[in-house]
Amino acid sequence: MNIIGNDHAQTVVQAEGSIVSDMNGEMIMFSTRTGKYYNLGSVGGRIWELIAAPVAVGRLVDELTAEFEVERGECARQVGEFLRCMHLESLIEVRSS
Repeated sequence: MNIIGNDHAQTVVQAEGSIVSDMNGEMIMFSTRTGKYYNLGSVGGRIWELIAAPVAVGRLVDELTAEFEVERGECARQVGEFLRCMHLESLIEVRSS
């Protein structure tokens, strides 16, 4: 699947098997499947919160653009990159809408 390319209609959602904790404003994740820890940071942690239920990537970018001072194109690029990394680690599921 072409993960989060230009297709902002794709839907993403958290995959099962991760435990996330807030450590002084930084979200830290532990994958029970791989035994790895991930530092999501504050923005990555916010993305993680927003994908607790399936959400279209375009809607996710809209939400983040409204919350943070970032240009939409730059936000879409960075969100796409973050989601691709998460998908490669099997931390999220990507669905075609």
